[in-house]
Amino acid sequence: MPDFYTILKSHIESNPPSFGDGDTVLSMLYEAFAEANPMDDGRLKQDFHELYELMNGIPLREMDKIIYPVCTLCRDHQRSGFVEGVRVGVKLKQELEEQL
Repeated sequence: MPDFYTILKSHIESNPPSFGDGDTVLSMLYEAFAEANPMDDGRLKQDFHELYELMNGIPLREMDKIIYPVCTLCRDHQRSGFVEGVRVGVKLKQELEEQL
């Protein structure tokens, strides 16, 4: 096994993987998840519609100053939940293996 690990490590160092927009395997997994599970479902559209209704009468540029941070917050919250879910899953696997 140590020989295989050394060869694999050398191969990865000479051919680094592409993580897309992220810089780790976990961020790459999130990007794939987000691409396969778009956030623009009916509920989200309704929530944004309600937000726009509340901002009725506000100039578009002012609305953008609110909407962009809200979208960033939503994206970061989803990413954080995804990453924490993977971490919990890994920890669960480790605990189950300890029981065997």
